[in-house]
Amino acid sequence: MSASSSYWNPKVETMGLEEQRALQTTKLREQLRYVMERSSFYRRKFEEAGFDPVRLQTVDDLVYAPFTYKEELRESQVNHPPLGEHAVVDMEEVLRVHSSTGTTGRPSYVGLTRHDRDVWTEVVSRVYYCEGLRPWDILIHGFGLGFFVGGLPLKDAVENIGATFVPIGSGYSHRLVTSTQNLGGTVLTCTPSYAQYLAEFVRDRFGMEPSQLGLRRVMLGAEPGGGIPAVRQKISDDFGAFVTEGLGNADLIAVYAGSCDENDGMHFLAPDYLVLELIDPVTEEVLEWEDGAEGELVATHIDRECCPLVRFRTRDRIRVRMDPCACGRTGPRWTCIGRTDDMLIVRGVNVWPSAISDVVGSLRPRTTGAVQVLLYEPGPRVDPPLRLQVEYGPEATDLDALKVELEGLLREKLIVECEVELLPPGTLPRFEMKAQLVRKLYEESWFSG
Repeated sequence: MSASSSYWNPKVETMGLEEQRALQTTKLREQLRYVMERSSFYRRKFEEAGFDPVRLQTVDDLVYAPFTYKEELRESQVNHPPLGEHAVVDMEEVLRVHSSTGTTGRPSYVGLTRHDRDVWTEVVSRVYYCEGLRPWDILIHGFGLGFFVGGLPLKDAVENIGATFVPIGSGYSHRLVTSTQNLGGTVLTCTPSYAQYLAEFVRDRFGMEPSQLGLRRVMLGAEPGGGIPAVRQKISDDFGAFVTEGLGNADLIAVYAGSCDENDGMHFLAPDYLVLELIDPVTEEVLEWEDGAEGELVATHIDRECCPLVRFRTRDRIRVRMDPCACGRTGPRWTCIGRTDDMLIVRGVNVWPSAISDVVGSLRPRTTGAVQVLLYEPGPRVDPPLRLQVEYGPEATDLDALKVELEGLLREKLIVECEVELLPPGTLPRFEMKAQLVRKLYEESWFSG
C-alpha cells in the first residue's frame, strides 16, 4: 500500500465476486475442518441439525448448517468458563480478551490469539483507510479503551496505518476538546450520540462552534445513526467535517465495514475472513443479495483460531446496495437501519427507532433532533399510538402546528400512528456512549410500583 493509494489492500477490496466466492469456499472448508476437530460445541450442534461439513461444496451449502445465537455463547461461557465451549484454543494461546457490551448483566468475553489480533488489525486498517484516515492524521479517540472492541483494536489499526493515536476515551469531554486544540487533532472517532453530545458540550462549556476545533473528519460507529441522513448532516454541519460510518461486532471482527467518500453505504471489507448471509429475521429464510434487499446479517468465520463462529446471527438489520460504487470497491455495501431486537411492531407495521430519529431530525432546526420512544409494556408489539417525546428547536414558533406536522410526517413516512409530546431543548438525556432511543418505563421502579 502506498500513501497515495485509494485502498489499503487493493487486491481484496477490488476482487471480483467470482474470485471472492472461490476463495471463501476454500477457506470455509478448511475452517470447518478445524472446527470439527476442536469444537465439541459445534460437533454437537451439527449432529443435532444433521449437517455434515464434509459434504459442503460451496458457500451456498452453509444454508444447511444451524444458526449460532448470542444466548448460546453466553450459556456456553457460564457452563465452560472462562471463554466457553466454543473457544477452541488453550488460554496459553490467547493474547487478549475483549468483552462485548450487553444488557443481561453478565459480560460476554471474546478471546484473540496472535493470529486473530493480526486479522482484526488488517481488517480495521482497511475500514479506517476506506473512511479516509491517512498516515499524517492525528486521530482523537472518543471510545472507551477497556474491554470494548472499539478500544485497543482501533488503536492497533490506527498505528498500523501510521496515524497518530490520541487515547482520550469516553467520559473526558473537556480533555478531548483541549487535546484536540493543543495537538491539532484532525479526525474524531466516536458514537453518533457522543458526536451530537460533544457539539452541545463545546458550545456550552467553551463558547465556541464545534467547527472551530478544526477536525476534517468524524468517523462514527458502535450504534446505528451514522447512516441516518439527518443525523449525519447535523454532525457534518456542526463540526464542518466529512462524516463516515463503520460497523463491526465483538464476536466477529471489531469493525469490518465502512463508508467511503461516496457515502453511499458501508463497504464490506473482510470477504477473506467472513462469509456473510442475509436472512429474514422472522422466518430465517436466506435472502438474495440484491439492490434494496433488507434483512439481518449472518456471519461465518473462515479464518479464526480462538472463537470461530458458524452462521452467527448479528441482529444487525441492513438495507443492501449492490450497484457499482464510484470508489471501485467490489462486493456488497449497506446501511444499518437498526437492530432486529430493537424493532417495534405497531398494528403489523415494523418500526425502527432509528427511522423515527431520521424523521424527527429532518425538521431541524424546529426540532433539536432529540427523541425518545416511551414503552409502557414489553415489545416488540405496541398498541397505537406510539408515544414519543421530542425536543422542539430554536426555530419552533408554533408548537401546536409543529406537533401536528410531526405526527403527520411520521404517519406518512413510517405508516404508524404516533402521539408526540414536545419538550424544551435540553430536556432529554444525552449520551457519551451508545444512545438509548427507547425508554422502557415498565422496567423503572417508580412506574411499575
